[in-house]
Amino acid sequence: MIRLEYLKQLEHALEGFKIVGLLGPRQVGKTTLARELFEKLVPKKLLQTNYFDLENPRHLMRLQDPLLALENLSGLVVIDEVQRFPELFPILRVLVDRKKNSLRFLVLGSASLELIKQSSESLAGRIKYIQVHPFSLFETKLSQAESLWLRGGYPLAFLAKNDSRAFDWLEQYARTFLERDIPQLGFNIPAENMRRFWMMLSHYHGQLVNYAEIARSMDVSESTAKRYLDLLVGTFMVRRLQPWHANIDKRQIKTPKIYFCDSGLFHLLVGITKKSDLLVSPKMGASWEGFAMEQVLRCLNLRPEDAYFWGIHEQCELDLLVRQGAKFHGFEIKHSYTPRVSKSMLSAMEALKLKELTVIYPGNEEFALAKNVFAVPLSKFIKDQK
Repeated sequence: MIRLEYLKQLEHALEGFKIVGLLGPRQVGKTTLARELFEKLVPKKLLQTNYFDLENPRHLMRLQDPLLALENLSGLVVIDEVQRFPELFPILRVLVDRKKNSLRFLVLGSASLELIKQSSESLAGRIKYIQVHPFSLFETKLSQAESLWLRGGYPLAFLAKNDSRAFDWLEQYARTFLERDIPQLGFNIPAENMRRFWMMLSHYHGQLVNYAEIARSMDVSESTAKRYLDLLVGTFMVRRLQPWHANIDKRQIKTPKIYFCDSGLFHLLVGITKKSDLLVSPKMGASWEGFAMEQVLRCLNLRPEDAYFWGIHEQCELDLLVRQGAKFHGFEIKHSYTPRVSKSMLSAMEALKLKELTVIYPGNEEFALAKNVFAVPLSKFIKDQK
């Protein structure tokens, strides 16, 4: 599958910035995107010299003296797995700040800016970041929604021959992430401890995170539990949805919610590996809520800082509140074929001064639930955004 939307974003970004960062989890297709763009923009004679994979020992040897290795290159230079060599960022700044410089860099990373601290400090104003996600309904066929929900969007899982092979791949992916990727980022955490935490976190999918409860269950400190969660957020495994604080005199929720970014990995950790398991699982509602929310956020192309939930303790709650410019839009996500308006929805609309509320559900027809409250099928919402 050629991801044309990302290729367009990449080409546009390289027209305005000397460095573009492509960030996202491993095996999500960053390298494939980079190679497609690279082969389109770079003459064949430069393909070998201008491509660096920092997991390749030979390429690392070439970068023993980064300034010497890069200063005489021209055109586009791709550096893959850049989180393994964060000391490179100050060198890139020197290179792109030279006068009459035609060099452009495309750097690929499997960790967030918070884990690649040097990049944001060294390259301010010189770099544009694009985050690559697993496949979403915005890219696949809408008829493939059930398969995407069960397997998740990692290309090799989604495109696997059958569900069994998809989850075999996901199991190996999870093992590699825990045993190799985390240590390579500089975290000395036993793989068994991290897997146990990851599995425990799956029970908080769609819920407020309770650090104290998790810490007690694992016999670790709260600060350790928070550090583990920061790592999973920073490697794009988990979405930490922050609460919105409205200017009202109410006791608003201040604790974030946790969602697994990929439904396939969530299903792997809770023991769901086929459709029949999913349909009878007590986690089905929470699973679909997380899946649908991720699809909405991706097709709206929102930054993490523009997505929230909102609630007042023991009174009302709104699943998703998104900010687009100066406007706010509210969403409720219900795994029900007969969604109904609730007092909580109407209270949220009033408190947040929302002009309308969209209820995303898995049905086929769009209809009004109340004044300015509309039930919209997930498939139709995605289709309308294309």
